[in-house]
Amino acid sequence: MRLLIVGAGGVGTAAARIAARRSFFDHCVVADRDPDRAEAAVSSVDDPRFAAALLDASSAPAVADLCRSLQITHVLNAVDPRFVMSVFTGAFEAGAHYLDMAMSLSQPHPERPYEKIGVLLGAEQFALEDKWQAADRLALVGMGVEPGLSDVFARYAADHLFAEVHDIGIRDGSDLVVEGYEFAPSFSIWTTIEECLNAPLIYEKNRGVYVTRPFSEPETFDFPAGIGPIECVNVEHEEVLLIPRWIDVRRVTFKYGLGRDFIEILKTIHKLGLDSTKKIRVGGAGGALVSPRDVVAAVLPDPATLGDRMHGRTCAGTYVTGLGRDGRPRATYLYHVVDNAWTMREYGCQVVVWQTAVNAVVALELLAAGVWHGAGILGPEALPPRPFLDLLTEYGAPWSMQEL
Repeated sequence: MRLLIVGAGGVGTAAARIAARRSFFDHCVVADRDPDRAEAAVSSVDDPRFAAALLDASSAPAVADLCRSLQITHVLNAVDPRFVMSVFTGAFEAGAHYLDMAMSLSQPHPERPYEKIGVLLGAEQFALEDKWQAADRLALVGMGVEPGLSDVFARYAADHLFAEVHDIGIRDGSDLVVEGYEFAPSFSIWTTIEECLNAPLIYEKNRGVYVTRPFSEPETFDFPAGIGPIECVNVEHEEVLLIPRWIDVRRVTFKYGLGRDFIEILKTIHKLGLDSTKKIRVGGAGGALVSPRDVVAAVLPDPATLGDRMHGRTCAGTYVTGLGRDGRPRATYLYHVVDNAWTMREYGCQVVVWQTAVNAVVALELLAAGVWHGAGILGPEALPPRPFLDLLTEYGAPWSMQEL
């Protein structure tokens, strides 16, 4: 395997550091539009298999050219979802396989965004599925932690724990605290704004996918490992679309444990128009064109740099209800808890970016070994779950399960 990691931010750097401890690939290039950042990611692993490169991820031809020149076989997209289609397209044009951790962006319905569906997450990618199948190449989409590990959990539950699956609810929460900041998101604020302020998605078997209002259906979920009860709300996320493609289920939801303060800040950002990605001119006729959302991202600390100020754990999990193998009602939460102190000590990465990256690297190792394989555009739930969960445990990040 000759691997290209596109993006040397928090997740891309974490992926490089995790992969450096494994032997499944021959060569790995970390590419970024900032050459210093790419070089820093490569220097942090001190491994001759790694090299840095300059790349504009917004240009599909540039992605394709770099892949061809370096004989890349697999592309890991570790930049934000704005660049999914250019990296996805560039990988295809170069004849490489592709993996991402978030799918192509949605577009709200122009008149009734909270009542009608516009363009769904991933629709641009799935529209090209026939081309990927015909070319016998694989695009493994949504293969981070959520989506990603959460989908693997759903597949495992359907295959091994339940005779009949009724509801699948992704529930994410943490007790993370960042010292010294009034507001410091642990993940990309650009992406957080996108998924939290867009219309959330819900799937019901008899209705299909539909939208609701942001932060709808609040519920208190008691997270394990001492994290405790957190109010969770509906958020737009890929699992709601991916899981029903491969699993027979009555209802699918995704809810984040955002916390009341975080929700109020996001609402204020929206009220002020600071969530907009449309560029505006600042400073009169000769001023700069800037996106308000990019300004918000620029004034906040880089999440990748917060590890030494961060304390606590994060929990990603899948709550499944239905009938167990014995035919009796069952409710099970499959989850993955990781402590920031451990990821900082072991990898020098804050916990949220590490937990996202490790699942992508595990998937790449399974692809390299031929344990996971396929053609076309597949989600994680389309592939056998047990090898993934076993290998994740081997990486030192075991998963757990509890009956509710």
